[in-house]
Amino acid sequence: MAAAAQTAPSAAPHIPVLLRPLLAAIAPVQGIWLDGTFGAGGYTRALLDAGAEKVIAVDRDPLAFEMAASWAGDYGERLVMQRGVFSRMDEYTTDLDGVVLDLGVSSMQLDQAERGFSFMKDGPLDMRMSQEGPSAADIVNEAEESLIADILFQYGEERASRRIAKAIVKARAEAPVTTTLQLTQIVEGCLPRAKPGQSHPATRSFQALRIAVNDEYGELFQGLMAAERALKPGGKLAVVTFHSVEDRMVKRFLTARSGGGGNPNRYAPEIERPAPQFRVDQRKAIGPDAQELAENPRSRSAKLRVAIRTDAPSGEIDAKSIGMPMVKGR
Repeated sequence: MAAAAQTAPSAAPHIPVLLRPLLAAIAPVQGIWLDGTFGAGGYTRALLDAGAEKVIAVDRDPLAFEMAASWAGDYGERLVMQRGVFSRMDEYTTDLDGVVLDLGVSSMQLDQAERGFSFMKDGPLDMRMSQEGPSAADIVNEAEESLIADILFQYGEERASRRIAKAIVKARAEAPVTTTLQLTQIVEGCLPRAKPGQSHPATRSFQALRIAVNDEYGELFQGLMAAERALKPGGKLAVVTFHSVEDRMVKRFLTARSGGGGNPNRYAPEIERPAPQFRVDQRKAIGPDAQELAENPRSRSAKLRVAIRTDAPSGEIDAKSIGMPMVKGR
């Protein structure tokens, strides 16, 4: 599916969630930082204003850099914009003093109906952050029913995944499913109407397809490993997540890489472990305070985890060990 024509919106950049606690957790901000999810530039600008010598801003969405054109020049050579994915950050630079990752879809992407991320606005069923490669429509119209069901269950934790996948296949046999509202109506027909305070019935299905289209879990796993390689000793890693699977992956990664977990059997001899690659001073995730919840309801599910790189050599870890969901055939 060809990408829709894009124009940079003129609205002011969105303020990222958990900005105040993030800046407090990583203070003092010094040296060279990498913002792996540049988006509307909120974290990058905050890092530069807080004292970072330089920020390397990475994003796979070309629109992010178009939006930044009006203000990027204010920071001169202190801001370096790099189109790409944060899973390759160690190919762009090393010896970093800090890395910030704000996961998931950005507000600017949700706000644009033509990007196809939102079930609340009609638009082409796209969801590609990079505006390249297979779209959500390609998956919905071409994938086997079993694969669609697996994506919805593993990536969206949708318990009605098989029912929804069957309905999608039935609908596409009559006509291709090409718009967001078409898909929304199919999903709504498979689930009971949401009660007040509950999320929209299509939330989990749209999340799952977006994650599949953009390989978000693979990116997260590879990005955490890349950050381990790119950070210098004493460098800080800050990750903001928006749902339980992401947070579980980050938590388990940092637990494993900071020497946590303990012996599986307390009566067994102590297992000799390699030196930890990270130090985690606060094991509990940081969430929004009352002020932020009032100012930005989107922050209600956000969690921040921060870790400090040690001088131990980087290594390898299995994706399954940190709870990365797996879909057969992908």
